Amino acid sequence: MGVSTRASLVSASFVRLANSLVGEFDVVDLLHVLATESVLLLDASAAGLLLADSDGILQVLASTSEESQLVESLQSAAGAGPCVDCYNSGATVSIADIATTVERWPVFAPAALSQGFRSVHAIPMRVRGQTIGALNMFRSDTGELNSEDSAIGQALADVATISILQERAVRESTILNEQLQHALNSRILIEQAKGVIAFTSNVDMDEAFRRLRNHARAHRTPLSKVAENVINRAISL
Repeated sequence: MGVSTRASLVSASFVRLANSLVGEFDVVDLLHVLATESVLLLDASAAGLLLADSDGILQVLASTSEESQLVESLQSAAGAGPCVDCYNSGATVSIADIATTVERWPVFAPAALSQGFRSVHAIPMRVRGQTIGALNMFRSDTGELNSEDSAIGQALADVATISILQERAVRESTILNEQLQHALNSRILIEQAKGVIAFTSNVDMDEAFRRLRNHARAHRTPLSKVAENVINRAISL
């Protein structure tokens, strides 16, 4: 990839991230953009994003595939894995070969390997020393995360983090917890709606989410509201 091409891709990704802030702010949509752009820019096979709830427990808020969502969910439930370590330390955790971490993470590592992932790199979502979550990038090949990719990934995560906190005018941790809890509740509705769409339209979960998100964007409606309408059978996708 040439320098100019890489620069153009990075610029376009930040534009798309900024565009997700236009109109009514939607945390889940912003985080999905962050995960998607990370895959595009950083040569990843999939990405997942976890945010801490009001009890400090990481929950899956966005993922680019059902495989990465499964692995992230198992990691969250086990309370152990690269994303958990990244969140706890506030520093990037880069695993060049997941196969070497089976003893360290007996739940996460086998799950990731079973889904075809061979390396993983977790980048913290942080601001002013406070870490609110982490971005996981999965790759199908082994290998380190180079310094350029690490810097770009951190910049994307930083922009998203600052956007979340500034948009909601978060100044105290209690307000932050309320916002994150609202996002988690929205995600539950979205997962339920995906199941309804997949069942009624006989499509897989990835296609169900694409339909849900495309409808939300086309009608400039929050994903959670569209999901609620799907669940209540007010609309069919």
